[in-house]
Amino acid sequence: MVDTLPYGSWPSPLTAQWASVSSPRVDGAAFVGDEIWWGQSVPEEGGRTTVRRRMDAGVVDILEAPWNVRSRVHEYGGGAWAATDDGRLVFVEKTDQRVWIVDPGGDPRALTAVDESACYGGLRFSHGRLLAVREWQGEGVVRRGIVEIALEGAASVRQLVGDSDFVAQPDLSPDGTHLAWVAWNHPHMPWDRTEVRVGRIDDGRVRSWSAVTAGDTAALQPTWRSDAELVYLDEPTGRWNLWSRGHDARTDGTRTQGFGAAVPLAPFDADTGGALWSLGMRWYGVLSGGRIVAVRTNGSDELVLIGADGGVAPLPIPPTAELNVEAVSGGRALVSGKAAGTGGLWLVDVDTGTARQVVGTPGEIDGRWMPRTRAITVDGPHGPVHAFVYPPTHPDVTGSPGELPPYVVLVHGGPTGHEGGVTDAKTVYFTSRGIGVVQVNYGGSTGYGRDYRERLCGQWGVVDVDDVVAVAAGLVVAGDADPARIAIKGGSAGGWTVLAALARTDAFAAGISRYGVADARALAEDTHDFESRYLDGMIGPLPEADEVYRERSPLTHVDGFTAPVLLLQGSDDRVVPPSQSEAIRDALADRGIPHAYRLYEGEGHGFRRAETIIDAAEAELAFLGAVFGFTPPGIPPIALD
Repeated sequence: MVDTLPYGSWPSPLTAQWASVSSPRVDGAAFVGDEIWWGQSVPEEGGRTTVRRRMDAGVVDILEAPWNVRSRVHEYGGGAWAATDDGRLVFVEKTDQRVWIVDPGGDPRALTAVDESACYGGLRFSHGRLLAVREWQGEGVVRRGIVEIALEGAASVRQLVGDSDFVAQPDLSPDGTHLAWVAWNHPHMPWDRTEVRVGRIDDGRVRSWSAVTAGDTAALQPTWRSDAELVYLDEPTGRWNLWSRGHDARTDGTRTQGFGAAVPLAPFDADTGGALWSLGMRWYGVLSGGRIVAVRTNGSDELVLIGADGGVAPLPIPPTAELNVEAVSGGRALVSGKAAGTGGLWLVDVDTGTARQVVGTPGEIDGRWMPRTRAITVDGPHGPVHAFVYPPTHPDVTGSPGELPPYVVLVHGGPTGHEGGVTDAKTVYFTSRGIGVVQVNYGGSTGYGRDYRERLCGQWGVVDVDDVVAVAAGLVVAGDADPARIAIKGGSAGGWTVLAALARTDAFAAGISRYGVADARALAEDTHDFESRYLDGMIGPLPEADEVYRERSPLTHVDGFTAPVLLLQGSDDRVVPPSQSEAIRDALADRGIPHAYRLYEGEGHGFRRAETIIDAAEAELAFLGAVFGFTPPGIPPIALD
């Protein structure tokens, strides 16, 4: 028998505590002998990241608390650990940013000296040598380079190359004579303009190099398929695809004539590639026999096998969002991602076409709780807008007759981010209580080609706002949502869109901003080096565009705020400092707009601690109930100032 209850008040066993642990955050993986190792965030241990391995006896932590594996390079880190061929773990410790090594059965010992100005990330064990990206302060300027770190003897770090503002994804040729890497310079971001470079290593250093790509695209992830062939990602067609260039190993690295013509590998109208926010991101891997396992994205993700002859075959795998090819060995791949109701790590055998989840909780949610995901495209002022809709779903409850459900419009960060259309824990947490969710891939999102991504160039605060408003209007026209109870929620750049939409439109009746940007000019002045010129492309260069920054910023338009706002912020956020959220809080207070502000001590840009994740989720639900007039069962009420 199905009960009838007001939307938002449905009872649900899917608690905030469940949501905090249901989809483990995987941070890299590796094949080590017969074992599988992976990095994993542990919310119940203060959000620290450990490295684990699966043995016959079960899952074992290689690093016990308080060791915390996390890189601070670019503030978003990535590639904070690697495994050697002989079963040793190398990792970056969060507290001192030094690189450490753990021998089997031993305690960690430092491989790099104490240096408060330096941090490491993008660790890669390549043909017997440990490579890394080093970031350091030098003469008042942030510098970066690719280094080799000695595994034996006294601490020794030797810089191989550092001829650009940013470097990433180093890969050593099998014979050890050539290094390939990605380089880019301010004001570009790695999804704007990069170069794949190759240089010959002479006397322990790259003395000269040549660019393999033209520099007018965002080339990524160079990988040697052999000493004579380099594979990489590039987008001259407007889609990230795999490309190959033959390499004359006899070249001294100074002339592009050392490479043959660029050859596309299985071109397709989808993206193999994405926004390089984390140094650990990889979208393909080279298997035995020259075969390639690769991610393809066109809205959602799929995994494919590209044969040595160029033939393509799909690889059935449950996850269809946020796929990352973490490691390959022979005919096997370790792929992280999100599937309906779960996330984690899968072992994929390309020869048998099978996939087995090795990290995560498969089948934890009864399928009756899972909403039927619907991909939609609505017409916006700047072109089509892509989104995924998740209606309220409960096996035993339906809404009151004649009542339309409230909806939450989710706005991803970046803004060069992407949602893949997977029903994850944060979505089911709402839909199981009678609150619909729609994820918007507004103009500027990845996963739909370069033209869609560049729609946001110079238009941040315009296109993103127009697109989320268009999707909300589409829900109303379709009869899916109550027009008086549509909220908007986002974090970081998504929080900017939340605040801008609330300040400049009346499309939303409530807003939830997680560490959102309120003042673009202050962000340009205060943020870290990686994103310090990001806004040149998204708004305009300073000081010429100073008035545009002022006009676009939500803080400039506080008179437009009428809807209640929930602000959630980490005290240690170095990307979007607390001052941004607090400026909006003060402005709302001055205008008498109902609001709540929660500052979480010890949290940075993104929440990692279990207690924070739980409190934030319950605060969001209580906030929606307070604004929209329903009482979520079992959720502590929230006081609005």
